[in-house]
Amino acid sequence: MNKFKIVIFITIISGLCFSSCQKVIDLKLNTSSSQIVIQGNIYDQTGPYTVKISKSVNFDESNVYPAVIGALVIISDNVGNSDTLTEASSGIYLTSVLRGMPGRTYTLTVKTDGKIYTACSTLPNAVEIDSLYMEKYRFGNGEQITIDFIDPANVDNYYRLINFINDSEQDQSYATSDKLYEGKMVSYSFMSLVSDKKLKAGDKVSVWLECVDKFVYEYFRTTDNESGQSASPANPTSNINNGALGYFNACSVCTKSLIVN
Repeated sequence: MNKFKIVIFITIISGLCFSSCQKVIDLKLNTSSSQIVIQGNIYDQTGPYTVKISKSVNFDESNVYPAVIGALVIISDNVGNSDTLTEASSGIYLTSVLRGMPGRTYTLTVKTDGKIYTACSTLPNAVEIDSLYMEKYRFGNGEQITIDFIDPANVDNYYRLINFINDSEQDQSYATSDKLYEGKMVSYSFMSLVSDKKLKAGDKVSVWLECVDKFVYEYFRTTDNESGQSASPANPTSNINNGALGYFNACSVCTKSLIVN
């Protein structure tokens, strides 16, 4: 086992950390006409799983996306299982029997307004979190939260890191591949630069380590890169066909938590 440790610092400006995969992404979409936006997740955890369907708005308008109601939404896998989702509330569709399994490829089909949208995602094997701990901030006073995990060798791996504070989902996620650290121990450090957002004794910190496929990684990578910082950001790279925006993500999840002393 290669013990070499790759250390990556993720700076949290204005208290921003990472967003849960259960949280709908606040998309910064550059579009002059309304388009369908699909956001769906399947995990190697007990369901139900959620698919949200809405319509986009111009990037200079309020980020309130109108719900798409009455759609036919089906998720199937490559071993013959299929689940027709139920619309639990406007634009929110839930599975009832499907269970995410590593190695299986899942297909999402959405039929609405006379159009059909499809996407495929293969659920990778999970990578365990080795440890989650607090340590002294390397470049100043205070402490930081650090997660360690070992990247499996001889296989391409793609990750998404997500952070919760006191069970509250944070506002930004981070996607990375193992291109620079295949087979090595990897450390990610979470730090806050805003005094009123610093962690306090008794706070609960949880970190999700998602393993995603390459196409989902590209979506979240381009989402992170754009994140509304330019005057006219490009749309993230979707893995859904027929001009739809958004993503369909089948992923495995490992999580660890700690209480701040």
